[in-house]
Amino acid sequence: MKEILFITPPFTQLNTPYPATAYLKGFLNTKKISSFQMDLGIEVILELFSKKRLHEVFNIAFENEKLSSYNAQRIYSLKEEYLNKIDAVLTFLQGKNQTFARQICSDNFLPRASRFEQLEDLDWVFGSMGIQDKAKHLATLFLEDLSDFIVECIDENFGFSRYAERLGKSANSFNELYESLQEEPSYIDTISLKILEDKLQEIQPKLICISVPFPGNLYSAFRCAQFLKEKYPDIKVSMGGGFPNTELRSLTDVRVFDFFDYITLDDGELPIELLLSNVLNSTSTNPDFKQFKRTFLKEDNKLVYNNLSSKKDYNQASLGTPDYSDLLLDKYISVIEIANPMHSLWSDGRWNKLTMAHGCYWGKCTFCDISLDYIKNYEPIAATLLVDRMEQMIAQTNETGFHFVDEAAPPALMRALAIEIIRRSLTVTWWTNIRFEKSFTKDLCLLLKKSGCIAVSGGLEVASDRLLALIKKGVTVEQVAKVTSNFTEAGVMVHSYLMYGFPTQTIQETVDSLEMVRQLFELGCIQSGFWHQFALTTHSPIGLNPSEYGIIPQYKNISFANNDIDFKDKTGINHDKFSFGLKKSIYNFMNGIGFELPLQEWFEFKIPKTTVKDDFIISCFEEEEDFSTKPSAKIYWLGGTPLISEFTKSKKGKSKHMLQLIFHENNGNFEISLEAEKGEWLLNSLEKLAVTEKYSFTFSELKSDFENHFADFELFWYSKPIHVLRDNGLLVL
Repeated sequence: MKEILFITPPFTQLNTPYPATAYLKGFLNTKKISSFQMDLGIEVILELFSKKRLHEVFNIAFENEKLSSYNAQRIYSLKEEYLNKIDAVLTFLQGKNQTFARQICSDNFLPRASRFEQLEDLDWVFGSMGIQDKAKHLATLFLEDLSDFIVECIDENFGFSRYAERLGKSANSFNELYESLQEEPSYIDTISLKILEDKLQEIQPKLICISVPFPGNLYSAFRCAQFLKEKYPDIKVSMGGGFPNTELRSLTDVRVFDFFDYITLDDGELPIELLLSNVLNSTSTNPDFKQFKRTFLKEDNKLVYNNLSSKKDYNQASLGTPDYSDLLLDKYISVIEIANPMHSLWSDGRWNKLTMAHGCYWGKCTFCDISLDYIKNYEPIAATLLVDRMEQMIAQTNETGFHFVDEAAPPALMRALAIEIIRRSLTVTWWTNIRFEKSFTKDLCLLLKKSGCIAVSGGLEVASDRLLALIKKGVTVEQVAKVTSNFTEAGVMVHSYLMYGFPTQTIQETVDSLEMVRQLFELGCIQSGFWHQFALTTHSPIGLNPSEYGIIPQYKNISFANNDIDFKDKTGINHDKFSFGLKKSIYNFMNGIGFELPLQEWFEFKIPKTTVKDDFIISCFEEEEDFSTKPSAKIYWLGGTPLISEFTKSKKGKSKHMLQLIFHENNGNFEISLEAEKGEWLLNSLEKLAVTEKYSFTFSELKSDFENHFADFELFWYSKPIHVLRDNGLLVL
């Protein structure tokens, strides 16, 4: 028996748990409150894609005469092949039986339907990715074919990472969702509810908290809540998460509370603690009686927003370490939908999820919900505490991969985190979301790579300086080019979020933006990207002040979800028509092809020629070497101790005692030669400058120490030997 049951309803990710419930469970551990968490989505997927269930699916499709398309008929005809392979394929995608990859990659092993039609030359598409990734991609297509069959013949709402998403998107009224819940549960619903009921018999909670991060979880959340109200009316049920935090702040439809007892907004720790306190003791003797935090509930058949508690939210340092226990960590499924190593990070591999900072340190982007708590309340976590939590999570999950799910990770905190990881000799792999700040110098990128950073994602949005200024992004295209190049040269992959259809954006700016993106891909500055069409949201600066951005909102009566707003752009441009061409182009760019094609090739309608020079991006890198270093800059040495040999150098009858320092690295070696006395000083200095040392020396301190022994520090610092070291791990940050 547990006091609280956390549920993530179908569906979010196949490869790793959505972290909200793990965060909350970690917090409750600090309060000695017992809880259990389940990812109902992955449990449904594992049940649905089993030999027993698929056999049932095929029978239902045949008996109900649903085999109307050629694709469905083909899959049904090959049903024995699918049934015989499904369990082994799923086991392989769970990271077991890796030798099975060779079978998967062999000709005529997996049955192939429509998802395989675009595969003409796998060896070329996959390049050097290797047989395991090739097999994962083929196995992913195998599952997607089955998914298409389920959508066509069994349940049109099914999707691997969402269910009935259309009911949650822009659902200004609760009517459509409410009506769908009056219908008989779907086939997928029956699987979900059976798994849920079995868990309830085991856990017997007092309070159930359903986390709804996305519109694609909403229907299933309500279906679960409906089942709970019918079968277990004494158990209190609450909803929280990203969807209510952004969409349900203007809720007025009291029918929602036929399903849920509570809906909490923003950070969930304190609201849930207060909910449980009231559930366990609902009398006036409880000091928290009817004292809630950011909570909707029903009283006297009326919807009430209760924010009466005077207690303050917990700071980030006191929330505890995310706890992934209870979740089926060895059962998640790694899939590869596209043969691009950066793009696959979202779907391939089991990632521990952490946050460096609550909120966004920038908090100015005009398209972003910066008025909401999860953006505007910025609170970083100390690097030492972050690494403490990483070590605790590694011990619990046996996984050393981390995805920091920040709105935008702060560069200074990333630097501190990297140094702390290196000082503790941790071998980890991590990636995060950033702004393309000028702070990400070549040296900082090298430090991040050394600590285990393999990738970053960030918003270039519209590759137009005019529009970037309108967005208040705080970057320019030139700056983005330099920063992404710094990451790529350090061996860190880059994904860019791209946007089209921003208010006042012209057709010419869309075409020029695509040309900028083409050049960035061709030069290897970015490896992955995704185009999003601009969406107007209620809580963004544009949504709050639309007239300033040349748009006319089409407001509707709101009784349920309130986030996306329809609008008309005064330019009158139909930006929808660019969607296919933009996405087609970037798909090719991510596969390393199509750079030589005219931009017109991606569109079926006439577009203007780009006004961007074909060498614009490469010209961004042409700058003179900077011979100024801030006195307060920290100096770090990433390399090791060199081998030393002595020799005598003669010139014009004069001899100099010299040292040759040979540095060996993982992928080679390099050497430098200096006068013996300066060489000895440098050896001692490198030892003190090692990033593993606790004290960090500034440039000013290093200069002073040099000048205690020699003259002309600048001449020494900008000499060839130091230049070689600067190229090989002597960092200035």
